[in-house]
Amino acid sequence: MLRIFIGWDSHFPESADVLRHSLVECSSIPLDIRYLKLHELGLVRPHDPRASTEFTYSRFLVPHLCGFKGKAIFMDSDMLCFADIKELDDLDMGDLALRVVKHDHRPVNTVKMHGCEQSAYPRKNWSSLMVMNCERLTLWSKEVVATQTGAFLHRFQGIPDERIGEIPAAWNSLDRMDETTKMIHYTNGGPWLEAYRDHPHADVWFRARNATRRST
Repeated sequence: MLRIFIGWDSHFPESADVLRHSLVECSSIPLDIRYLKLHELGLVRPHDPRASTEFTYSRFLVPHLCGFKGKAIFMDSDMLCFADIKELDDLDMGDLALRVVKHDHRPVNTVKMHGCEQSAYPRKNWSSLMVMNCERLTLWSKEVVATQTGAFLHRFQGIPDERIGEIPAAWNSLDRMDETTKMIHYTNGGPWLEAYRDHPHADVWFRARNATRRST
């Protein structure tokens, strides 16, 4: 089974359910999907006012949660899948530690979800979707995730550049979609939030939400 960890936030739990449903509906392989619920992980860090979600840092616990063995995928919950996730499972990891979509993201907005500051930094949004080779990510111990800076973690400091492979960009399309999009990422804020109900692709998410509710 392909292990998938979805970031989960108590402020908008339904977005994780909708993403999960879209993954399962499109997948040709069995999936072991788990939510990263912060209150269940025992991760204690000082409060970070710039953290816009409860999974800002818990995503880096995935290798630890997998016993530093095998492969796992992490993804933010503000995504929606339209294609078979087997494509990511089939990517050759070889000597890589992880694969990501290597965005050159320079946000225009100054504010994001919950009124948090929208900051620009190197490798922004690279960590929003990660295919992880857990055996090569022992650097991300629970202690390191609890104590290291956001810059250290989100910029993959300590991981050689040659160990960071790529994922096709269609799998992490930031706030836009066309016929090639395999996963949209509502990175500025999704339509489950009142302030983003007029997102250009809100209708797509609401249809997926309705399908999710009918299935439960």
